[in-house]
Amino acid sequence: MTVNIKKSTASGTVFAPPSKSISHRALICASLTDNSNVFNLAFSNDITATLNCLETLGAKVQKNGDTVSVGKLNPFEIADNTEIFCNESGSTLRFLIPLCMLSGKRIILRGSKRLFERPLTVYEDICKNNGITFEKNTDCLTLCGKLKANEYNVAGDISSQFISGLLFALPLLNKDSKINIKGKLESASYIDLTLKTLNDFGINIKKDNNSFTVFGNQKYQSNDITVEGDCSNAAFLDAFNLFGGNVKVEGLNGDSIQGDREYMRMFNDLKSGKKEFDLTDCPDLAPIMFALASYFSGAVFYGTKRLKIKESDRISAMASELKKFGVTVTENENSVEILSGNLKKPQEILYGHNDHRIVMALSVLCSVTSGSISGAQAVEKSYPDFFEKISQLGIGTYYEET
Repeated sequence: MTVNIKKSTASGTVFAPPSKSISHRALICASLTDNSNVFNLAFSNDITATLNCLETLGAKVQKNGDTVSVGKLNPFEIADNTEIFCNESGSTLRFLIPLCMLSGKRIILRGSKRLFERPLTVYEDICKNNGITFEKNTDCLTLCGKLKANEYNVAGDISSQFISGLLFALPLLNKDSKINIKGKLESASYIDLTLKTLNDFGINIKKDNNSFTVFGNQKYQSNDITVEGDCSNAAFLDAFNLFGGNVKVEGLNGDSIQGDREYMRMFNDLKSGKKEFDLTDCPDLAPIMFALASYFSGAVFYGTKRLKIKESDRISAMASELKKFGVTVTENENSVEILSGNLKKPQEILYGHNDHRIVMALSVLCSVTSGSISGAQAVEKSYPDFFEKISQLGIGTYYEET
């Protein structure tokens, strides 16, 4: 699908979509209880993937509007040769691998080719050291073997999703475990989200500097959870205000521990003329910050090396598309510089790179210049009604099926 964005100014009130990060975590924890309710869900492709996988693994699931009642998943009794489909969701895959290894059975996790191009080395090393079969192909992963209570060493500069995955599974084992973080823990706020959600469902984890003590023989307790608004997706809506818009984003938790809440401070700093930003703990803000920096005469961003292993290589993707606006991007080992220049209307169709955050960032920038974006359906990964919402705010949008 190609979306055409007219030069236009946004105005109005819009509710932030539910947090995708919290939704994944709440559904997984709820599935491990007798029965729990998760309220205020949006069934994006990623959340649907997690919910479908949990049901295939044995959870009892009942949907009612934006609420899901879920429970009864016993990961020790997953049937042999069970296959689950993670689609393109890195969170789904990385969060569920340790739970799948509790059964000791042969489990196959399937998904898109791009999903299995993203690193899984943490789990591969754990499997190798514990005699667990780990066979990765272009579109699937086969596991066979049993995860045990142990002391695990995990590099801190790789995705925090590996740590979260272990934190979901290890409390169910019969002995205590420990996770040691080697080096600086990046995306620490995502671990905090995991710990909070676990605590909401009665699971106790002791955090001590760069280690986590996971007590064994724990049981997930039933609870009802309402998912708060998503700061990372709200950033795309709030960004219109930097172009003269008058958009009020509601539904965000003022006390949220989401790391992407930093977008509010970053936006203010960018408007005030700040030219250096650290994205280490909020890498999902990179596409919109790159786009905004293009409008505000450039900036330098640090902590960017992991952007190459997201849904797309987000550095290369944004560099390619911003070039069409007349903007130059330079990449170093762990930093990106958006060079100052005159923003112009793209004379070529922009490409979404099958990445929801790339599409949304380009859409925001096109409201200044106008432009067309192919592959716009990628927003279904996290924010299916994004274009409907910005249209209601007054951004001129129309579609072409391609």
